[in-house]
Amino acid sequence: MIDAGKNFCNANKQFVNGIRELAQQSTKDEVIEVRTPILIDQAQRSIRTQLQTFVKEDLRKFKDAKKQFDKVSEENENALVKNAQVQRNKQHEVEEATNILTATRKCFRHIALDYVLIFVSSIQMLSFMYAHLAFFHQGYDLFMELEPYMKELGAQLDQLVVDAAKEKRDMEQKHSTIQQKDFSNDDPKVEYNIDAANGIIMEGYLYKRASNAFKTWNRRWFSIQNNQLVYQKKFKDNLTVVVDDLRLCTVKPCEDIERRFCFEVVSPTKSCMLQADSEKIRQVWIKAVQASIATAYKEKGEENYADWFMKPSTECFELKERPLKGENALQRVECIAGNGNCCDCGESDPRWASINIGITLCIECSGIHRSLGVHFSKVRSLTLDSWEPELLKVMCELGNNVINRIYEAGVEELHLKKPQPGNTRVEKETWIKAKYVDKKFVQKADKVYSPSERRTKVTSPPHNQQNELGISCEVSAKSLPKSANASKTPEMLEGSIKNGTNKNSPVLNKVDIASPGLQLYKAACIRNLPDMAKALARGADVNWVNVEDYKATPLIQAVLGGSLVACEFLLQNGANVNSRDSHGRGPLHHATILGHTGQVCLFLKRGANQQALDEEGKDPLTIAVEAANADIVTLLRLAKMNDEMRECEGLGQSGDETYQDIFRDFSHMASNNPEILNRFQRRTEAD
Repeated sequence: MIDAGKNFCNANKQFVNGIRELAQQSTKDEVIEVRTPILIDQAQRSIRTQLQTFVKEDLRKFKDAKKQFDKVSEENENALVKNAQVQRNKQHEVEEATNILTATRKCFRHIALDYVLIFVSSIQMLSFMYAHLAFFHQGYDLFMELEPYMKELGAQLDQLVVDAAKEKRDMEQKHSTIQQKDFSNDDPKVEYNIDAANGIIMEGYLYKRASNAFKTWNRRWFSIQNNQLVYQKKFKDNLTVVVDDLRLCTVKPCEDIERRFCFEVVSPTKSCMLQADSEKIRQVWIKAVQASIATAYKEKGEENYADWFMKPSTECFELKERPLKGENALQRVECIAGNGNCCDCGESDPRWASINIGITLCIECSGIHRSLGVHFSKVRSLTLDSWEPELLKVMCELGNNVINRIYEAGVEELHLKKPQPGNTRVEKETWIKAKYVDKKFVQKADKVYSPSERRTKVTSPPHNQQNELGISCEVSAKSLPKSANASKTPEMLEGSIKNGTNKNSPVLNKVDIASPGLQLYKAACIRNLPDMAKALARGADVNWVNVEDYKATPLIQAVLGGSLVACEFLLQNGANVNSRDSHGRGPLHHATILGHTGQVCLFLKRGANQQALDEEGKDPLTIAVEAANADIVTLLRLAKMNDEMRECEGLGQSGDETYQDIFRDFSHMASNNPEILNRFQRRTEAD
């Protein structure tokens, strides 16, 4: 091995010495001795001098231009951040941030045009190659083969010079245009394309609010693709999925937070707060998400849902945790009169529902309802989504026949024809908007019908009829704990319940000429969902305040009437769960005083403020402790602990799993076995 290494080293030395001797021999050639200095001189003048000038001067200018571009880019980014952080109620800061952003953006675009690698002419290289041709021409014809290539390169260089001159003129023209352009409303061009070839419907920068305790805002690159909303921190980073399936989410603008141009994407398991750079960009993003949802429903029919329904997913809620799902919810809703066909077009076997209206829909009409926005219609799948028992009861209380008698009452008088399953989507969309948005077919005033002409469904319960909590209305008015007597709540309850509670008289017979708000108020107390729906269709404010009855709202009246279903219906239609009467008590206070455990559970799930104090300085937990209501005390303390855990540990929107399980059990008991939760009422009656 060692001998072989020595032989290898000796061979290398001999090879190098041979090359050196060969090189020394060529120096004695007369042609080489004469032409070599000429070649070196030409190379010196045509290559070295030009390259030295390029490296020392031109590259330095390029580096300076790059530094200036980076600096202006950073200033533009900072201006964008400051503009996004300005609060809407500080107008002088808004104007100052807008002016700074305008000036920075103008400077950025001016510098960006100069940030181009300057074309460096390579004609000297051509002359160098011609020198080589002359040098080798006398003895070596090999370089003659390069002449056609050099001619082609010369033509290309000439064309590049012409193109460079043209680009220079174009840049000068753009410079003059930028100087004259107004940048105050110069938003980047944003638009979405449902039929994009690359599958990306829309993309761009948005600010995303983090889910941590500090709620920080970070700028990320968002895109809508493959029926998902995703984002990435930097280009070529891995995509992070925000919404796994757009069909299960909705989007809405947010005007109740301090930052401007915000909107929220809500899915069954979480919500994502986003902020655009301007109102125009926000609207485009909202429309893009809505269009993507509609397209997803159109492209993926029910035959594809089975695969998704059986596929395990760690990002979606677990199927085993759904309260009611699949055929169970579908069968219970379809058995209601009229629900076997789509409410708006008559298509058979509907698999979707509008939970705040109380109707069933086909897949095409459900997509149209989604495009209206959640303030008009909240769409949910009868086979894919979870169904809480109280929400299922709302659907069973209403139904297509009841709602169509309200929203299509004037169709015959107007001689209009309802769309059929074979009609186009445009025709169906026109009908649905006229029906639910414009409410063109709703009768503004009722005729006073005889008792025999009214459905039994819409009559008021008699005095001795039991409510959902298993107690009569009169008993519930008299069964208040002593700590509530001073607030005159019994008077409020009895007065509300006794108005219009004749067994054969619908509540609206006496208040048809009154305001829709009062109609809703009366119907909420006696758990008359059809009349509540009619009042809302006539334009009633779901948070209407009765100044003659302790400033109570329909939601408070539903609590006093003991109806969990009426509360759920009002909340689905936008009722404020934290509304308060003249005594400072909200729905959660009244439900606690009356011992309505199911209602307390419902309000806590909807984000009721359990820290609110009434005029006596008592919060719901204090009231429950004084009344020794163990179930409500447990719920209130558990909800408080869950809120604290979410803040400290950064849990999702729903919170801890144990908390969800306990509240799910209480919801089932309140809807299916209310007598189990009536310990407090029975004890009060015994006292």
